[in-house]
Amino acid sequence: MPLDLSLYLVTDAGLCAEKTLERTVEDAVAGGVSIVQLRDKQASNAAMTEQAKRLKSLLAGTGVPLIINDRLEVAIASQADGLHVGQSDATIEQARQALGEKAIIGLSVNTLMQLSQAPISLLDYFGFGPVFATPSKGDHEPPIGFEGLAALTSASRLPGVAIGGLKAAHMRDAKRSGAAGVAVISAICGQASPRESAYHLARQWADA
Repeated sequence: MPLDLSLYLVTDAGLCAEKTLERTVEDAVAGGVSIVQLRDKQASNAAMTEQAKRLKSLLAGTGVPLIINDRLEVAIASQADGLHVGQSDATIEQARQALGEKAIIGLSVNTLMQLSQAPISLLDYFGFGPVFATPSKGDHEPPIGFEGLAALTSASRLPGVAIGGLKAAHMRDAKRSGAAGVAVISAICGQASPRESAYHLARQWADA
């Protein structure tokens, strides 16, 4: 089954607090989210593992994979579907060896140099960005814009999901730039209706 990166939800515990993370994810998947990444820079490994197990159970039968951000230990303990790492996180070799051949492994890439050095054979997809500056990650790399996104997607042998400050209005430009999907945080987390927000984003992507 091919990996569907079209609408990639990255969770934010703070933004999702009012509705709860589980409810937000459940509603977002009902609205059209195709892949979910659990990201929480503040939680302990134990707390994040329990959260991941709850999400894994919630996603059972939906066909939507659960990816863990950065924490290889959490991905192993929760039996998540994969891991997404940044340039300074756990090594791809470690992740692939620990999680096995069927795991979905993604890598954040900001430059053509980083792309050229990536271990393609061990990866399934890239996260390209940030396209725009975003408050969800204060230490992010310089924004690449849609021009930079197009340069990365055209040079990549793997599908890439665009990330960083993207909203429904950006779907057409992201798709035209060659992205296989768009990753969002605040466009779904913290919205009045995560389901309606996800549905609108999915429709915008499909119609682009």
